[in-house]
Amino acid sequence: METRCLHVPPERVSSSYHSLPRTTSARHRPHLSERSDSTAGPSAHASALSPLRHRMFLAMWLATLASHLGNSIQAVGASWLMTSIAPSPDMVALVQSAATLPIGLFALLAGAIADLYDRRLVMLAAQSVMLIVCVCLAVLAWRSLAGPRLLLGLTFLLGTGFSVYGPSLQASIGELVPRADLPGAVSLNVLGLNVARSVGPAIGGGIVALGGPAAAFAFSAVAYLGTTTVLANWRRRPPPREKPPEGIARAVLTGLTYARGAPAIRTVLLRTIAFGLGGSAAWALMPLVARDLIGAGALAFGLLLGSLGFGAVIGALLNTRLRRHLSNEALVRAAGIVYGAACIVTAFSPWLPLTMIVLVIGGAGWVQALSTFNVVVQLWSPRWVVGRALSMFQTAIFGSMALGSWLWGHFAESFGIAAAVATSGAAMLALPLLGLVLRMPADAVAQPES
Repeated sequence: METRCLHVPPERVSSSYHSLPRTTSARHRPHLSERSDSTAGPSAHASALSPLRHRMFLAMWLATLASHLGNSIQAVGASWLMTSIAPSPDMVALVQSAATLPIGLFALLAGAIADLYDRRLVMLAAQSVMLIVCVCLAVLAWRSLAGPRLLLGLTFLLGTGFSVYGPSLQASIGELVPRADLPGAVSLNVLGLNVARSVGPAIGGGIVALGGPAAAFAFSAVAYLGTTTVLANWRRRPPPREKPPEGIARAVLTGLTYARGAPAIRTVLLRTIAFGLGGSAAWALMPLVARDLIGAGALAFGLLLGSLGFGAVIGALLNTRLRRHLSNEALVRAAGIVYGAACIVTAFSPWLPLTMIVLVIGGAGWVQALSTFNVVVQLWSPRWVVGRALSMFQTAIFGSMALGSWLWGHFAESFGIAAAVATSGAAMLALPLLGLVLRMPADAVAQPES
């Protein structure tokens, strides 16, 4: 008996979903023939580490971990360099905006590219660009030639490379593991990002303290070199196309049409935007939290970012277990409350150890929400459009963080660092109220087709 994945959200599915264009007909919706040995929800027998049994997934996971490590170390170097060449809060916050804005601008285009072209080659090209940019940053910082605009421009270019890499990476996960392991694989992907965010900033802070930003950029370039080596040696077998080839412009339009007509995807994107806007202050202003609120230097900045990342590691490891017992709506609501409370304590804490502890807790909350958003998008998207759906998710989170970083930076310029971080925390505490009108969909579940 042929099976397919029927979407059963807790709320009534609106009629707009049934009026999608022909490209989103039933034969293109998610079906289990792609992964017939699994169900759509998290398996009772799958553990958080089950996807690592698949050899190619393990290799890609390690390669991506190296890339994220390079990103984290580069971010510390760029942010701390800006505190020395243009130390105002809005300029420091613009480093975060420059890193995340390209993802908001170009992710949908990158998603279409991921669906249309060989994803291995796309990822290889993106990592090569990131490698070249980091080498340039290292040379410029070493020669003391990196002004604020040049630093922001190269950081923007680095973010562009990451925006192209991300959708191809995430769209490849479904090729590397069976569907039963997909939620665990997504969580492990987030785990790798946050392992890098926990270890990378601490390493980056130490490198900057010892050798300056130039050394941090050089270390990042080495990390990207390792990732490009793995990608160059991957012998990928592209899966068969589910629909005829289309141009990039049409592919982008089709992806937007699909998202507009799918209530579940639309809801997740709106909740993601709200989460990124409200919670971006701590990420953007962390260098100034370390310098002004705690009175410490680059190493403390790295430790604070590392605490957020370490908490996210814990959250990612717990995500599979929590998803068995809590609804997606309950997870997202709890995540907003936990992260918001952590931001408020951070705003008023003058002690590094206390701030690190609450940021660990806040990081766990942050990743619970992002993992849940990501998994829901993966499970509700048919394979022919999954790259574009994931790119829209990336556009939502990173675009909202870029805009939020800029807004919180200006808020901090007028009212102070502590006020900005505390207000951001208060906004996150209120965010669960969105669930009253935009309730998170449940996971898609499999039903036999009659």
